[in-house]
Amino acid sequence: MGELVFAPEVRSLGRRLMAYADPLGVRAAERIRAEIPGYDEAQGLIFDELAASCSRNLRYVLGILAHGPVPGLEVPPVTGATLAEQGVPYESVLQATRIGGRFIWELLVEQSVQDEHEVLLSAAADIWSVIDDLSDQVTEAYRRALTERSRRDTVRAVLVGGLLDGDEPADQIAEAARILGFEGARDFVVVSAESPGPGVEGLPDVEAALLRSDVASAWHFDNHHQEGVVALRVGFGIFDLAAVLQDLTVARVGISRPFGALDRAVDGRFQARAVCAAASPGSTEVVRYDERPLGVLLADGPEHARDMVDTVLGEVFDLRSEDAAALLETARTWLATGGSYAATAKSLDLHKNTVRFRMDRFQDITKCDLTRPADAAEAVVALECARILGLG
Repeated sequence: MGELVFAPEVRSLGRRLMAYADPLGVRAAERIRAEIPGYDEAQGLIFDELAASCSRNLRYVLGILAHGPVPGLEVPPVTGATLAEQGVPYESVLQATRIGGRFIWELLVEQSVQDEHEVLLSAAADIWSVIDDLSDQVTEAYRRALTERSRRDTVRAVLVGGLLDGDEPADQIAEAARILGFEGARDFVVVSAESPGPGVEGLPDVEAALLRSDVASAWHFDNHHQEGVVALRVGFGIFDLAAVLQDLTVARVGISRPFGALDRAVDGRFQARAVCAAASPGSTEVVRYDERPLGVLLADGPEHARDMVDTVLGEVFDLRSEDAAALLETARTWLATGGSYAATAKSLDLHKNTVRFRMDRFQDITKCDLTRPADAAEAVVALECARILGLG
């Protein structure tokens, strides 16, 4: 931007408004949030950060109007780069800079007194050149930061892939931990999220969501799974992680047992994938490895699970689909409640006699006497196989 010297009236207006940069920044942030719904919270920002950024940009523009370009004066460095790091879409950044520029011009017009107003209008082209220069520099900083972030994300994905595949050399694991932000961490888990479609993440924006809880993680996409290593910390354990993931997931998710060294990530991946497969197909369940040991065992051998279903429940599936579903749901609930007709009736909102009728029919069809432990165990395993296979 070339040398600009503004008239005394414009300089006076700039100095006068500089004193109110903070409250004016709040107004600008409110305008941006009103015109771009969800611009702050939806992108991992908070309103105070947005307002502070607007205040810095106002000081930059008003400072040039008041004093002219100052050697070494820089556009607030956090604006463009921070937006890129926080994952704000480029289109939203462009829209926000346009809204901010319009806000500054309207503010100058609104606050100018009579003798300043005409001078302000005659200087409009130069004032807009300052505003446009700010916007250009913010977007250029955004593009540079986005390029660097893309390069860094590629490196991180390669490192995570090496850890999960067991290909990372032992003498380089410490350096990988440093690059991934895991230095000092003592407990890790692997998370495996099923992809609901080609190239679609099962846990959208998971790294940013965990960072808001001060939890480091690193992720990559492998075939039909989005997988990552998460560093647990004091005050944020595996149950806290499961709660965060449950709010994000659009598919089923498995979490491994915690482990204390990154060279065990390959085992964690095996566990996470196994328990992900043990979750109900088509669901958004988040399941820990130690939560469903039977399901993990059966999911590891789907062909045997199918044989078990055909052997024990084959005749149930010969019924109409509605009848089969009713019997399976009732049997699962009855077994889960320890054979309580009252608890099953309450859970399914049925009369106890209806539960008794269905359970008698289930036992007649399957030839299972559920009063015998061996038959009950067989029924439990068969029902779990059907659930894992998405049947009934």
